[in-house]
Amino acid sequence: MSTPAVEWELSGFGDEIDDDPKVQIAVMQALGANHIEVRSAWGTNIVDLDDAQLGELKSLLDAADMKVSAIASPIGKVDVSLPVEHEVERLRRAINAAKVLGARYIRIFSFYYGADVAVESIRDAVIERMRALADVAEQSGVVLLHENEKDIYGDIPERVLDIIETVASPALKVAWDAANFVQVGVKPFDEGYAKLRPHLEYLQVKDALFSNAAVVPAGEGDGDVLRTVEALKADGYTGFASLEPHLAGAHGLGGFSGPTAFGIAARAFAKVLSEAGVEAK
Repeated sequence: MSTPAVEWELSGFGDEIDDDPKVQIAVMQALGANHIEVRSAWGTNIVDLDDAQLGELKSLLDAADMKVSAIASPIGKVDVSLPVEHEVERLRRAINAAKVLGARYIRIFSFYYGADVAVESIRDAVIERMRALADVAEQSGVVLLHENEKDIYGDIPERVLDIIETVASPALKVAWDAANFVQVGVKPFDEGYAKLRPHLEYLQVKDALFSNAAVVPAGEGDGDVLRTVEALKADGYTGFASLEPHLAGAHGLGGFSGPTAFGIAARAFAKVLSEAGVEAK
């Protein structure tokens, strides 16, 4: 008796391909994806798009029968000294975008802090802000995904878990980013998977090297991508896997790859999925 195929939903950061959403959509579809993760369009961040731009983006997506896996917002990617309401207001704009584009998830972060500031000293301020964000998300029916970005409070598994367990909201879950863990000296699978798996809701696909922190295609670095995919499959994960390759440096809105490098990243991840016996659609 054959084992039924495990299927995950493939997505990716469209603006790593091109500023033009038409190009983003075309490349994602060429890679076999039915979803896209939206961080920006036409060179403008998702929280800064006006209603007319959001409407146009929605029309482009609908015409291509393309859905949005998540809003890749910049919420929480600011200094923790800013007032609570600063990010709550930006979250409201991200939620509006999520509603217009039909997305359930919004990616967020847990705040930067000064080089001369002890990370332990900002914990209460971070928790206060994350709780405020989660409260708004709960009221709005969306789910926030905390990404373990380097140099924020939640950059290592222990502090990510601290945030999730302390806030204790059904509207705050984990987006797993192996490359970001590697870049802060964490062995992702060995040091993070068991802790965070109960809260892991979304997989961001990129890899990195311990030796120089360089980002590389999935499976070619130290991010334990294959082991993680195998474990997620065994655990019954059936959610999104979103390509965020960061293979051509950065631009003003985040990492960038371009269509060619994005395709390389997609093929590398497809190889990992094949080895693990997972199909992406």
